Amino acid sequence: MAAPALQQPSFLLANLKVDSTTKPFLQRCQELVKVIDDYTAKELHLIFPWLVESVFGSLDGVIVGWNLQFLQARSNEYNIVMDFLDPSGPMMKLVYKLQAEEYKYEIPVSFLPGPVKASIQEGVLPDCPLFHNKLQFPLSGLQTLSLALNPFEYYMFIFASSLITPKNYPLGQHVSSLDNAYFVLVDTYLKYFLPTEGSVPPSPFADNRGSVSPPAPRAPSVPFAGYGIHSTSLLKRHISHQPSVTADPAAQEIWRSEALLQVFVEIWLHHYSLEMYQKLQSPQVKETFTPTEEHVLVVRLLVKHLHAFSCSLKPEQVCSSPSAHSHASPLEEFKRVVVQRFVQQKLYVFLQHCFGHWPLDASFRAVLETWLSYIQPWRYTGENTNPQTDQNKGVPEKWGLFVQENLLMYTKLFQGFLNRVVRIDLVNVKNALMVFRVAKVFAQPNLSEMIQKGEQLFLEPEHVLHHRQHRVFLTPSHGGSFLSARQSVVTDRVFRVKSHVYGLEGQDCQYKQMFGTELRGALNAGQLSQLMATLGSGQDDGNSRQLPDCVQGENGLILTDLGRMQIINGLRRFEIEYQGDPELQPIRSYENAVLVRLFFKISSLVNERFGGHMEALCSRPDFLGRLGRHYLASPEVKADGRQRSPETRRTAERNRRPRLSLRTLASYRTLLMLLFLYLFGVLFSFGPISSTLLILTGGFLYGLFITLFGDKLKSQ
Repeated sequence: MAAPALQQPSFLLANLKVDSTTKPFLQRCQELVKVIDDYTAKELHLIFPWLVESVFGSLDGVIVGWNLQFLQARSNEYNIVMDFLDPSGPMMKLVYKLQAEEYKYEIPVSFLPGPVKASIQEGVLPDCPLFHNKLQFPLSGLQTLSLALNPFEYYMFIFASSLITPKNYPLGQHVSSLDNAYFVLVDTYLKYFLPTEGSVPPSPFADNRGSVSPPAPRAPSVPFAGYGIHSTSLLKRHISHQPSVTADPAAQEIWRSEALLQVFVEIWLHHYSLEMYQKLQSPQVKETFTPTEEHVLVVRLLVKHLHAFSCSLKPEQVCSSPSAHSHASPLEEFKRVVVQRFVQQKLYVFLQHCFGHWPLDASFRAVLETWLSYIQPWRYTGENTNPQTDQNKGVPEKWGLFVQENLLMYTKLFQGFLNRVVRIDLVNVKNALMVFRVAKVFAQPNLSEMIQKGEQLFLEPEHVLHHRQHRVFLTPSHGGSFLSARQSVVTDRVFRVKSHVYGLEGQDCQYKQMFGTELRGALNAGQLSQLMATLGSGQDDGNSRQLPDCVQGENGLILTDLGRMQIINGLRRFEIEYQGDPELQPIRSYENAVLVRLFFKISSLVNERFGGHMEALCSRPDFLGRLGRHYLASPEVKADGRQRSPETRRTAERNRRPRLSLRTLASYRTLLMLLFLYLFGVLFSFGPISSTLLILTGGFLYGLFITLFGDKLKSQ
């Protein structure tokens, strides 16, 4: 797939393939190190694609590779793998050895992220400079388009893709953690090629081409010449007239850093197009790509390191005038623009998709922490501060510009988080902890004022920027300063905030203020006030307050939205009651199963034979009717007549018919009480028959007393 066609057969490659299936892992790595040292670039060129795929797996997932995601530090092969793939190790030595030559390796366009693939197939040049001047057009047609990458780009592309490529792992290999070889390698590569101190170590081999250079300014969508019979030549002619990739010698210092970052961002973040996001912001939209929790954790690692990398900018470079930008080193210039230019837009769309489509469970913590890491760059300045002291001190004022230029990261994603909170169980400790984390971050002193300031700048009248349509948004790398000498700082900040919001949400976006009335309503203020009014105005007894908020419908109680929230958060609950025939309830542990079944048969025969007489007796308004209702009324009928569960009226009426129930006699508690009464009768020389008559007489007198004086006792 990656090697050019019509290559001579490589005996070295054939031998290595045989060794990969027969020799131990340690011996294979030792032989690979020897091969890399001894063979020429021409011979190594033929084995490079196979070697990269055998390590990281193939793009189609057929070849699994070394399973770096499941290789833990405690395993025997861990140190061998880390030494072999280290930025200064044998594998990278092979990359540099091939980089010094004119070798290219092809990646089919079909394996690119969805938006990039769609853009190329539609004839539009992707925005990312990584894909410029790389397209190969075979005679077979546009469906077999491919990218010709240099060895370093190809290596990083396969490495980054192995994180998101579905693979058929062996059984039992489904657990991964943050100390696996892949996660550690990502961290190692970031620290090596995006150093916070010093510069990127030079390549050990001469490379005078520099295949990656700072991107030249261009229109957002540069169409290809068109498709048709002569499309191939026209496309090639279009590409041949693009700016040359050979940059000034100073820019070659960071070409590997820029290439690595572009590959990571495109492969890990660019799976959702900004245009589709602006048109279809709905959880029902089906996406072809679904990130995993490990994927999001690696993205968080990238975000944290980029903040540390950007914050390592020298103070004199941060505060320097725009005219001094040209004197800064390429690495320092790269630090200045790395977050805003390379990461912001794609990360915003990525997080928006995760906020809307991620399952409502505790695994969302990975997405949440990625978001909180991005909106708190001041945590990665490298200063050794006490967290408690830093929390009380608040956000430094110098970060106000970052908050303004990333306004939607704070406001729109916060609203997305609220939409999730109202649908999760806050009684769950993990869910409650996520709410606490967000509340703690946004409660930092000065942060809310910075967000409000950004919203005020965005809501400035449009006449402040009456010349906006005639301005060109220049970046420092293009020689611009974002601000001319005649323009005020406020006007420039207004332009930045509006450009940020309109660039991500479109010109027709309806911005919802974070501190506006609409968002306050989303915080359940209306529901809380309704709850307080209900509690304060009603004269209900204590039991009624325990029921969730509901209304009486035709067939029973119907929950309101407030009632659902009360149940979800554990504030209220229904008393769950058995709604079927009371005699058919499951046999309890405190009941004798044989007696329950026996008494059920006896009572069923009596109820079937004398059911009509029982109803007639209980329907009488006189003393006998009251006495009959005491002994024969269903236990489901409450004294206060209040309904405590949302059962239907038909079911309730069926269960309230008068009937004889002997199930109480099958309870071990009742049997024990009868046993004590019989023993008590034996002490007074009463026989079984006499004791039985006394017990029945006592029960009758108790019912008679309750019938005569029960209403008076309740009224008191």
